[in-house]
Amino acid sequence: MVESAAAEIIVTLVTGLVLLVGLISLVLPILPGSLVVIIGLLVWAVLLGAPVVWAAAAAGMVLTLIGWSASTVLTGRVLHRERIPRGPILIALGAALVGLVVLPPLGLFLGFALGLFGAEYFRRGKDWRAAGSASLQALRAVGIGLLMEFFFAGTAVSLFVLGSVIHLIF
Repeated sequence: MVESAAAEIIVTLVTGLVLLVGLISLVLPILPGSLVVIIGLLVWAVLLGAPVVWAAAAAGMVLTLIGWSASTVLTGRVLHRERIPRGPILIALGAALVGLVVLPPLGLFLGFALGLFGAEYFRRGKDWRAAGSASLQALRAVGIGLLMEFFFAGTAVSLFVLGSVIHLIF
């Protein structure tokens, strides 16, 4: 546990930067964003140890975990419903990585979309309508899942700010 007020401020500022990196990583997948937010909140709570800090961190970790889970479940359900196996998803992820290198950061999203459509196109016997429909549903689910995950992680960061203000002022 940190003892001085200056150290508490430094820990809080560094944690704020880590949480910002986590939120950015949700949109531009550099690191696992939700995991970064959860670990950042946990380390912040352990280092400061105040009850208000623990309450804000615990609530934030739970919200981030809910968003992360909801995103994964929603995307998985749609992929299962559209009968998209892991193969096309792995191809889409590979194409996303190539796109990230060729046209950063927009190439990540374009590569994923084009890779998924291409894999589905060949898997579905060159039926572009079926491939397009399945790919569109999958991309919509991924987008909605990303928004949900970002919303919950953003709410957790808001709780961090509120907990920090309460802890440092009172």
